[in-house]
Amino acid sequence: MTAKNAFYAQSGGVTAVINASACGVIETARKHSDKIANVYAGRNGIIGALTEDLIDTNQESTEDIAALRSTPSGAFGSCRYKLKSLEDNKREYERLIEVFKAHNIGYFFYNGGGDSADTCFKVSQLSEKMGFPVQAIHVPKTVDNDLPITDNCPGFGSVAKYIAVSALEASYDVRSMAKTSTKVFVLEVMGRHAGWIAAAGGLLEDYNIPVVVLFPEVEFDQEKFLANVKQKVETFGYVTVVVSEGTHWPDGRFLAE
Repeated sequence: MTAKNAFYAQSGGVTAVINASACGVIETARKHSDKIANVYAGRNGIIGALTEDLIDTNQESTEDIAALRSTPSGAFGSCRYKLKSLEDNKREYERLIEVFKAHNIGYFFYNGGGDSADTCFKVSQLSEKMGFPVQAIHVPKTVDNDLPITDNCPGFGSVAKYIAVSALEASYDVRSMAKTSTKVFVLEVMGRHAGWIAAAGGLLEDYNIPVVVLFPEVEFDQEKFLANVKQKVETFGYVTVVVSEGTHWPDGRFLAE
């Protein structure tokens, strides 16, 4: 029985390390060529499968694949495209299976966040129903670090460092001018429903920088917040506020509104 091929694609917002995950998938497949004959990468995520725009990674040298480890952004192109249910768009799944059959693809590696995991689940379940079972594997990637069961998601470490360093540099600037200028610096960070990135901004305390962190998991209390900011400005002369984009009022409305 000949080994089947694998399809790999990147999805959603890219990170500094998503290509390192691609490198891991391709290099491991090459070590087990008796199981996976070749890895085809989809250009611009799942769209590459639907349009049959595939990159034959076997054509790339060992050195080029290894270089992915230190290449930022998305080497194969990404997309924000969510597959609908089979009932809503059967033709889309039929097209996907059609392309997978044409290229003898038995493995589907989708590198992304929650929506990508959902796509993997749908493809795994529905491909079997359609008579061409495909083993779908989700390769975690999300800076928000909000995937269930995944302890530390590739991508989070990079953004945590970025936020911590950026907030520290800005805080030093504010501190140097606080006597006659800005006393409160506000940094909004990503993480609609998960506060890991905001928490990374809290690392400022390790450098004796006064900081207030607003999490999406905690309802915003304006009175408490203003009192905290006032107390820190009076004590230190300035303060940095790190606020998650998902910080919300008790009724659920986002502060960003």
